[in-house]
Amino acid sequence: MKKDLVSIADLDREEIEELFKIAVRLKKEEDNSLYKKTLALVFEKPSLRTRVTFSVAMFQLGGNVVYLAREDIKIGERESIKDVARNLSRWVDVVAARTYKHETIEELAKYAKIPVINALSDKEHPCQTLGDFLTIKEKFGKTQVKLAYIGDGNNVCHSLLLSAALLDTEIWVASPKGYEPEEFYVNKAIEFAKSGKAKIVITNDPKEAVRDAEVIYTDVWASMGQEHEREKRKKVFSPYQVNKELLKDASPNYTVMHCLPAHRGEEITDEVLDDEVHSVVLDQAENRLHIEKAILLKLIKRKNG
Repeated sequence: MKKDLVSIADLDREEIEELFKIAVRLKKEEDNSLYKKTLALVFEKPSLRTRVTFSVAMFQLGGNVVYLAREDIKIGERESIKDVARNLSRWVDVVAARTYKHETIEELAKYAKIPVINALSDKEHPCQTLGDFLTIKEKFGKTQVKLAYIGDGNNVCHSLLLSAALLDTEIWVASPKGYEPEEFYVNKAIEFAKSGKAKIVITNDPKEAVRDAEVIYTDVWASMGQEHEREKRKKVFSPYQVNKELLKDASPNYTVMHCLPAHRGEEITDEVLDDEVHSVVLDQAENRLHIEKAILLKLIKRKNG
């Protein structure tokens, strides 16, 4: 692996599969090989799953965590990103950053001498989608499935596209016009797919995307920082709600996924989200812990040779 995990594009197919193997092992075995190692969580955004899973992961691996909220350091305001990165490199062993701007994480990684992990930015959410594909592999025994992503072409969507392209997944993204994933990520996914069996399709038709899909994935229509657009987006995205009617054309053994938190009654109905047969949203949330353990182990061990 590279020094950092800023994007799914920092990984190749073999490295992702290795992370899956480590995560599966860590589900069964204790490992305290990060004893006396310290993770700094640099968070500009609030969090439940990301903060808890990274904190618990480091604790269970024998290490420690320092949590730095936006008001604690005001990264890029009170102190330059460069100086924050260089200082943290003297004190801790790894940084996980959850920021508004992707460029903040890129700059942290540029100047830090320790590994930097993207724990969410406005462009990507790699730890989320690695946990998602671990969940898919556990559910289906493979990642070669048809995945339909319904909704906003956001950071999660970008990371899903890249992950799918590397793992031979057929991914259909259905978004309203003007809300499709960024062209850069679509093209990057198409480029990655050329070396495997993945299929990348971008459409505005949610019914077409869901047809025969084994995995149906959705996310909130207005992400953090877009709250002012929420009412407008509710009108635009209403035909993209994941509900029982939309799922009629899915594969009979379909699985529903959501990265959470969910706006119940908007992008997904309670009936679908809480379906004990088809919904794996809590499995996804749990697998964030295990895949992040694998990432921490891999990056810190690489740093230490």
